[in-house]
Amino acid sequence: MSDILVRTTQVPRGTRWKSMVVVVCVSSIIALLFALMDDSYSNLPQELLISNAVGACIWLLFEVIQRVSQGRVGMVTIGLVAVPLGLIIGSKTAALFGAYDLVGAWTREPLNQWKSISVTVLFASCASAFVVLFMRATGYRVELESERRRSAEAGRAQAIAELALLQAQIEPHFLFNTLAHVQSAIEEEPALGKAMLEHLIRYLRGTLRRSRASSYAVAEEIQLIESLLAIAAIRLGHRLRYRVDMPASVRTARLPPLLLQPLVENAIKHGIEAAIEGGEICVEVQQDGDSLVLRVLDTGMGIATAAPEGVGLANVRARLSSLYGERGRLALHRHQPRGTVAELRLPLQTES
Repeated sequence: MSDILVRTTQVPRGTRWKSMVVVVCVSSIIALLFALMDDSYSNLPQELLISNAVGACIWLLFEVIQRVSQGRVGMVTIGLVAVPLGLIIGSKTAALFGAYDLVGAWTREPLNQWKSISVTVLFASCASAFVVLFMRATGYRVELESERRRSAEAGRAQAIAELALLQAQIEPHFLFNTLAHVQSAIEEEPALGKAMLEHLIRYLRGTLRRSRASSYAVAEEIQLIESLLAIAAIRLGHRLRYRVDMPASVRTARLPPLLLQPLVENAIKHGIEAAIEGGEICVEVQQDGDSLVLRVLDTGMGIATAAPEGVGLANVRARLSSLYGERGRLALHRHQPRGTVAELRLPLQTES
């Protein structure tokens, strides 16, 4: 507490009116206490006038000294000046409006008024300390809220940057491989090359729309995934079979971009391509209570326990944690009799 009082308090402008309200309330309570000490409420209006005048003067002196010193003077030093000076100015101001001249009585008979002086200075000091602590706490709350907003904005900016990085990692590799196969197919099997090119165009249109939104419908993502799988099926031939299972009830559910695609890419590259005989990829979407569950199952090579997790999966985990905290999870486990299951679980959000 002493450290709080020593440091100067910088209170945001929007909260100063609150501190003034606190000054009025505290001053009124002190006036009521003085009236009760006299065993009579007849002096309450006069006590209210004196107490509020003194409180307002002390508060104004705190504000003026802080502004003039530009925050270089500590609160204890300001209090040593503002409290006695505020008592004198406030008492004289209240006397101008017909109240009892408290300071005048003190100066005429200081020895007889020592008890009144002591109690008044004590009350004024305690009230000033209370208001200062209130102002400090208010300033801390405002600063904390501002820091939270800045942190949230920084988190969003980081998520956007990570998303752009992930897309930059995925798109060129996929695009160059596909174009190379299109070129080869056009020379040898024009119909096959044309079909692959049509799927690629549909995929690129979907990714362009996706780059402009923070979330979109699951149905749009599945269209993108189907184009991706169709291209891979043309490229791998009989080695890749795929199917998509998505009930109509989840078609409008919202999904952030590039959460599902890295899992499908992994299933193609590390599951099916790595297996000589190939296999099947199944993409499942379903609702589980208030959660959206997306699974990518493959019957390929399966999980290599010694292999480190790739950048794509690590990025998906980081984005899930950033967007949903503990409610966003990615789990990998073995698929029987062989292969891998990658499961995404996140809060269900639908279009409004």
